Amino acid sequence: MALQPFLALGAILFCIGLFGALTKRNLIIVLISIELMLNAANINLVAFSHFGVTPHVGGQVYALFNMAIAAAEVAVGLAILLSFFRARNSADVKDVNLMKW
Repeated sequence: MALQPFLALGAILFCIGLFGALTKRNLIIVLISIELMLNAANINLVAFSHFGVTPHVGGQVYALFNMAIAAAEVAVGLAILLSFFRARNSADVKDVNLMKW
């Protein structure tokens, strides 16, 4: 296999995630879209690591760090979402500005 199919898959996933993050109003869908964009970046990191001029595991290590950061981001994001939902009984993005002082 060549590098181009992996880059195309990463670009398609990133575009789908970007579209979801910018157009959807539900906070859960926005978080899932951000995760999709992070996974697209992971695909590109691993592809460049494997198909580079000198293949090494550097991209794979960065992808693992990226997954750890994504897991922490999901935990914090869901905690904030749960707190917001309990306070406002809504998971809509337009209601988030009501949390301002």
